[in-house]
Amino acid sequence: MATYQALYRKYRPQTFDDVSGQLAVTQTLKTQLMTGKMSHAYLFTGSRGTGKTSCAKILAKAVNCLNPDNGNPCNCCEACRAIDSGSCMDVLEIDAASNNGVDNVRDLRDDAVYTPSQVKMRVYIIDEVHMLSISAFNALLKIIEEPPEHLLFILATTELHKVPATILSRCQRFSFRRISQEDIAARLQYVAYQENIDLDDSAARVLARLADGGLRDGLSLLDQCASATTGELTAQRVYACLGIAGEQTCGELMGYVASHDTKRALELFNRLYTEGKDLSAMLDEMACLTRDLLVMKTAGNGGITMLSGVADDQEVLQLTKALTSGELVRIMNLLQTTLAGFTRSASRRMDAELCIVQMCQPELDLDAKALNARLTRLEEQIKSGSFTVAVQPQKVQAASQDADDDRPPMPDDANAPPEQDVPAPVQADTPVGFWSDLCSGIRKELGPPTSGFFVATPNAPVQGFLVGDRLELRCGNDFTAVMLDKPAILEVVSRKASVLLNRPVKAVVVDMSAKPKSNPRMEQLMNFGRNHPDIVKIKE
Repeated sequence: MATYQALYRKYRPQTFDDVSGQLAVTQTLKTQLMTGKMSHAYLFTGSRGTGKTSCAKILAKAVNCLNPDNGNPCNCCEACRAIDSGSCMDVLEIDAASNNGVDNVRDLRDDAVYTPSQVKMRVYIIDEVHMLSISAFNALLKIIEEPPEHLLFILATTELHKVPATILSRCQRFSFRRISQEDIAARLQYVAYQENIDLDDSAARVLARLADGGLRDGLSLLDQCASATTGELTAQRVYACLGIAGEQTCGELMGYVASHDTKRALELFNRLYTEGKDLSAMLDEMACLTRDLLVMKTAGNGGITMLSGVADDQEVLQLTKALTSGELVRIMNLLQTTLAGFTRSASRRMDAELCIVQMCQPELDLDAKALNARLTRLEEQIKSGSFTVAVQPQKVQAASQDADDDRPPMPDDANAPPEQDVPAPVQADTPVGFWSDLCSGIRKELGPPTSGFFVATPNAPVQGFLVGDRLELRCGNDFTAVMLDKPAILEVVSRKASVLLNRPVKAVVVDMSAKPKSNPRMEQLMNFGRNHPDIVKIKE
């Protein structure tokens, strides 16, 4: 019985044209091979699973191929078959992680001077070269700088910053970018067709997103899911096989967070936990979704190309309207902190539940980020008009005990009935909007700071009342009364009111906060004023 071979090994690229998503690198290498302008040392950098080692092996075959085809190895000649089978002693692949000592590099340097016995060029492929020690790098310097004509070095690393500058300056550097989700999905569909795997398009997109730019990871995930299920491989089966929640479920959970529905959020989390979903994967998906929402919130439609794929659904993207940027930043910090603490946590479930409660109830945190999130949410609600401050309607008092008198009593009348929310009577000859027009004219002529007192609102510090031909500026506090009780100000108010009413009007200031001394004669005069038919409050 033949031994099963992993998909990422079985479908390793054999020519430069087979490499996915690295056209700039492969085209340059093919041109150098066709023109003969080869370098003596190459450095391939990039994240895992992007084709560094594969391109290194293809390059080793191409420089030794007896029948090259436009820079590609033929894979049929004796040299290509020997390199593929690993029997060629002149092409060596060295793992720097386990051969990182200076003695290993010295042995390599001593052997490198000998001419190849089977092929044209002796090739050393040093994988994870950043793992070499400093002394090993120093031992490698001289031979990389001036190697024999028959020698070619190909270095590969995922951590370029750990490679000394002295090595970098002696190599041609090629950067392997992350492979796009579209290229990974297309390659997965090709492999699935070759292996008779019924792979759904949605499942291919999910696997491509989880691969995170590495084709090898995508092939490994496809291998795992295909061996765990029969029939069509759909997105839901991928979720079940890999123990993840999926974008729809994450969107539902984020919706509960946005509406601060802690009960439903915990119920959904408990259901996912009971179904065996991996907590780390679940919170990681939530973090990816939060990141996508934050990108869409800040970059708008221009951020569509930057999405990771978790928030492809339009219903999920609608959450950007329910969450502010401050809230998304706070949620992201909570998720990252919780994920980082999983490695040393005694109860991951408890940590995850606490994280969800804190996301749903920002008032539980009193740090600056939580307060900022709550303030930004309030600001956006005010800007959008969904939040308004409730203004208590102006109250007027009902009629006094005198059945024949229908005028409103004064505020200090002890016998007045409780206040009622009914509109105040308007004097027949008072123009509609008189107080509003008067305040507007006063503000234009007086300017700040006096103009700030004249606002035509129920809670304004100054309210105007007509008593015959006298306009009472009733002030709610003594400070306002002192500021307005000035001849220049009263002259302006009197003149403006006279013009609007088309009759002489005199403005006076009345301090409503002052408590007058008890005086029987004054009480008698005030009772007369209350019952006078010419006293009426100005009503907009």
